[in-house]
Amino acid sequence: MIDVRPERPDDRDAVAAVVQAAFGAHGPAVVAFVDALRRSQGYVPELALVAVDDSGVVGYVMLTWVPLEGSARDRILNLTPIAVRPDRQRTGVGTRLVTSALALADEAGEPAVVVEGVPGYYPRFGFERASTHGFRLPHDGIPDAAFMVKRLAAWDQAVAGRVVYPPAFDVL
Repeated sequence: MIDVRPERPDDRDAVAAVVQAAFGAHGPAVVAFVDALRRSQGYVPELALVAVDDSGVVGYVMLTWVPLEGSARDRILNLTPIAVRPDRQRTGVGTRLVTSALALADEAGEPAVVVEGVPGYYPRFGFERASTHGFRLPHDGIPDAAFMVKRLAAWDQAVAGRVVYPPAFDVL
């Protein structure tokens, strides 16, 4: 049985352990990234979610605000990171986290969520290549296929623009 709920301050050590384990050699950098996102202006505590079972925290996902340029809006939600404890990967934990985060964004009336990630993973949640909807990459080092958008019920084409990664992303 998995429960998905907002992260609490007392979850932070467990979240760090899950992120470390999920990202292996890159774990320390991603743990620092999570901490930087929590300290950023884009952090929304109720959009940082943990998946919990009888063994404790087994997964984590976060939605944060990132700036938009040339758009009808000045910001958009970005999904990153998602981490699942290795012994719980491929059991639906990641799916529950992503669908829960997207549902919260949709319920809040947000028009879309962007993600930089594996092109073979995120389309199952309805993510599409962002450039086909008028979004421009945060920087040239990102493959076009890896930058995606999930259009939500409040979608409006005027939302498209250039996504700008805030300073917290410099940690990676």
